[in-house]
Formats: sequence, C-alpha cells, structure tokens
Amino acid sequence: MADKSKFEGLAMEHMSSLYNAALRMTRNPSDAEDLVQETYLKAYRAFDSFQEGTNLKAWLYRILTNTFINSYRAKKRRPDETDIEDLENLYLFRRLGGLEGATAGRSAEEEVLDHFTEAEVKEAVESLPEQFRMAVLLGDVEGFSYKEIAEILDIPIGTVMSRLHRGRRALQKRLYEFGRQRGLVPRA
Repeated sequence: MADKSKFEGLAMEHMSSLYNAALRMTRNPSDAEDLVQETYLKAYRAFDSFQEGTNLKAWLYRILTNTFINSYRAKKRRPDETDIEDLENLYLFRRLGGLEGATAGRSAEEEVLDHFTEAEVKEAVESLPEQFRMAVLLGDVEGFSYKEIAEILDIPIGTVMSRLHRGRRALQKRLYEFGRQRGLVPRA
C-alpha cells in the first residue's frame, strides 16, 4: 500500500508523457487535458491500493487507458481537430530524418521512410482500428513491454502480441500505399 502523501512526488513526473498519450488517444488538446485530469483524480483516490515497488507509470497508463475507453470512446470525434501533436515519439517517425543526420548503417526501409511526410505517417497511424492503434501507441510510442500493455489494456499477452502484429502490418500496408503513390514501389 502506498502513502497518499507521496502521490505528488511520485506521480507528477509522468504528467507530460500521460498528456502526450492522452492527446494521441483523444486527438484533441482539450479532451486530452480532461482525460489527464480525470486520470490523476482517479489515481489519487486509489493511490492507497497501489503496490509500492511496482511500475507506477504502467499503473497510471492503465487508469488513463481505462478512463479513455470508458469515457471518451463513445464521444463523437470532432473531425476538424484530429491533429496528433508530439508524433516525434512515434517509433517510425523517429527514423524518418535520421536524428543526427547520420546515414551510416541505415537500412533500406529507413531510407525509404525519408520520403514520407509527417502528415502521411500521422494519417497512417490514425487510420488503424482503435484496438490496434492503442496497442501500437503503447508499444511503439510509449515503449511498454507486452506484459505492461496487457496490464494496461487488461487483456492477455497473446492478444497484445496479436494486436501489435496486426496493427503494425496494417500500418505497413498503409505506408506501402503511400510509397506506391509516390513511385517508390514498382507497380505490379
């Protein structure tokens, strides 16, 4: 059991990453702020049930994800506010420009990714069905392990692996289509 007096010191350091995750989930800055606020309120209220020594960040993400699923999924999305700011955390996006401009040791896939715009990568991620998008965001953007994703989403590890595989495959297909449109992939 955790002492509530320690909550602020331990939990507040994760606010920025929780906000970024909330923004990717809600696709709206105002909704993301509300989601993070509700997450911290629920976390504070339940902090005495948190097991010290376990992964606080994963615990907070589980609350964030469950709150999103329960409260925000049913809301109508506002199509004019679908920006995902902070996409620089996305695994694929980090590889687009070669962070230090170095090209040595880069794979053919990384060099092809140089031809995609940020908007195309965002569109590809946003086009994923929500269950796959959540798994890809938690795994490839936030860097959680299969076990942590399973705990956050409250699903079996096998389901996490399946959703990540299928989400990544769908993302790959979408980026392949962008590549065909740009003439990077020969037409069959």
